[in-house]
Amino acid sequence: METAVPCYYHLDVEVSPERVGQVSRILAAHLRYWDLDNLADPVRRGAELLLRAIHQHASNRHTSIEMWWNGQHLITAFGDDDPDLRPDQDLRSCLADIAAMSDGWGCCTSDRGSTIIWFTQRARSGERVPRVPLTPAPTLRQGLPLPRPLPVARLAAPAGAPDDTLEGSR
Repeated sequence: METAVPCYYHLDVEVSPERVGQVSRILAAHLRYWDLDNLADPVRRGAELLLRAIHQHASNRHTSIEMWWNGQHLITAFGDDDPDLRPDQDLRSCLADIAAMSDGWGCCTSDRGSTIIWFTQRARSGERVPRVPLTPAPTLRQGLPLPRPLPVARLAAPAGAPDDTLEGSR
């Protein structure tokens, strides 16, 4: 039995129109590195939607982006440090698009008052997913066979030592 390799990525970015495409390409490159090419396009589209909406509506444009892969779902979260940003009013059309293209999404506030918007993409059955074996590979000691026993040759008696065979024949 094999299990998926968990992955995590974090990126802090100052949102501007020219950075939107660049950040989406960075996220897609990390997904390709994790061998999750099939999830790159939906994540890019969702990232571009959210970054453009944050640029239009937020007064503080510093955003943290995190991606988690747990073997079945990829969770992408955007945290904005603007406590005045109201997703239910300012980002309504963006969130509707995110809901239509993702398997799950949500919005909440952190203890500091920042807004966190996340969405998930599920790996479909039959898609290639990076796996790692649950059991460890054998060590060198476990992998080598034991040496077979060899007969030990009898050594000749040193010079001047009494010979047991000669004494028994007298």
